[in-house]
Amino acid sequence: MSTARRAGQPTPGDKHWMTLQEAAVYIAASVKTVRRRIASGELPAYVCGKRGLRVLREDLDSLMRPV
Repeated sequence: MSTARRAGQPTPGDKHWMTLQEAAVYIAASVKTVRRRIASGELPAYVCGKRGLRVLREDLDSLMRPV
């Protein structure tokens, strides 16, 4: 039995990066809402390449507050 991981599989301790589309699905909101949260400073975003933006799943989790 091999312990080698396939390419793209997360390892423990890895950060989980998400595209804006994936983030919108994750929090059940629109991409426009995710972009607004980034613009307001509520959600940190990181540049990936020339045009891509990524967010961390942990940051999305911290957006959620109990009511």
